[in-house]
Amino acid sequence: MSRVVVFDETGAPEVLRLVDEPVGAPGPGEVRLAVEAVGVNRLDQMIRAGNSPRPIHLPRARLGIEATGTIDAVGSGVQGWAIGDAVIVTAVPDMDTNGTYAEHLVLPADRVVARPAGLDATSAAALWVAYSTAYGALVEKAGVRPGDHVLITAASSGVGLAAIQIAGQIGAVPLAVTRSASKEPALLAAGAATVIVTDRDDIVEATHRFTNGTGADIVLDSVMGPGLADLATAAKRFSGRLITVGWLDPRPAPYPADPITMIRYMSFEHTLDPAAVHRITAFLSAGIRTGALRPVIDTVFTLDDIVAAHRYLERGHHTGKIVVTI
Repeated sequence: MSRVVVFDETGAPEVLRLVDEPVGAPGPGEVRLAVEAVGVNRLDQMIRAGNSPRPIHLPRARLGIEATGTIDAVGSGVQGWAIGDAVIVTAVPDMDTNGTYAEHLVLPADRVVARPAGLDATSAAALWVAYSTAYGALVEKAGVRPGDHVLITAASSGVGLAAIQIAGQIGAVPLAVTRSASKEPALLAAGAATVIVTDRDDIVEATHRFTNGTGADIVLDSVMGPGLADLATAAKRFSGRLITVGWLDPRPAPYPADPITMIRYMSFEHTLDPAAVHRITAFLSAGIRTGALRPVIDTVFTLDDIVAAHRYLERGHHTGKIVVTI
């Protein structure tokens, strides 16, 4: 049997519970993972709380889009993978029926990539979702270049910290935005060129001051909400790009009137594309190898403490990723 986290109704973290389910066998073209660790993401919270962007299958819905582990069974026709290979899951579009919060996971063989050498399971569980999202938004969609000023909201989140490091790897200049001054040292240590604290600074004014009045070449926003139109004025007129990757503020977001390029990014655009996954894997592996990319982990829980992990996520005080070990 395999322990799996499920929920029968949406709501508070307490709706999550552990059950035993049979260990599935991989079919043709599939592999089975013995899961070692999973990343806890904001999307998990939204789905559990009833704010899923699409319908979910209740009762006994599953949760989780991020995991790492070792292959312990291989289906017929699978090439390139063997029992014992350490891998990272790249996409789980059916998370409510095959979520990663489990001791075992069966999925198509093309939904895993090799775990970068030297990366332990806890760090690997914090890598893919945050860094593939930041890479896809900045590199694939916004076309970040060396010397670009990149304004990053929710900079202490997993995606925010990944974006700081990826911008630095390319030679761009990351400007980090956070609500609390207590997170400023961690953001500077992660590579931010400057930190804008919204409790004391005006984002637009501080951005224009740092960029000598030109504005940011790219604004990477994980918040949205009513402040989006004002945030857009921090971008460089005409050539600036504002790319949204999340919606931490669920209130309506007015469309900016400024003459900039607006991009709404969803990571599945790339994580379900084998060619894009190849590019992402090459970029992240190079960054791990050189030390330019280093997942930041705030707290580690065990699977038995999954309710506590979600309570901690909801408080919103963490810097980096929350990881659950199996």
